[in-house]
Amino acid sequence: MQKITTFLWFDGQAEEAAVFYTSIFPGSRVVEVQPGPDGKPMMVVFELAGQRYLALNGGPQFTFNEAISLFVDCESQEEVDELWGKLTEGGEEGPCGWLKDRYGLSWQIVPRELPRLLSHPDPEVAGRVFQAMQGMKKIDIQGLLDAAGA
Repeated sequence: MQKITTFLWFDGQAEEAAVFYTSIFPGSRVVEVQPGPDGKPMMVVFELAGQRYLALNGGPQFTFNEAISLFVDCESQEEVDELWGKLTEGGEEGPCGWLKDRYGLSWQIVPRELPRLLSHPDPEVAGRVFQAMQGMKKIDIQGLLDAAGA
């Protein structure tokens, strides 16, 4: 087991969420489903692209909010589009590449171009890219490049 593991609290959907997430990311799998005293899944161990997570069916006491999100480094617009489409299904779009999935978990779907362009050595270029990003929900690489003047 890795030294530090992200622990996610669900209200009865831990196994469903783990199966959903592992269906989206290559190299992912449900590792183990541990039953609770009632025989229903209580703890689910799963891996997304080699990163291990623990999901607990803890009940309705706690819910997710934007204070924590899962950041996904995307290589292409196609990857951004695919992940955005799958993760927003039943969820909601947010600004600047953020979204909430159907379970309320926040994600950042970010193309590699975004941090590169935001840290451009010319502050005017970086500022134009930042302004363009603020007007986006799903990040559009070509829109960023256009704003940068590339």
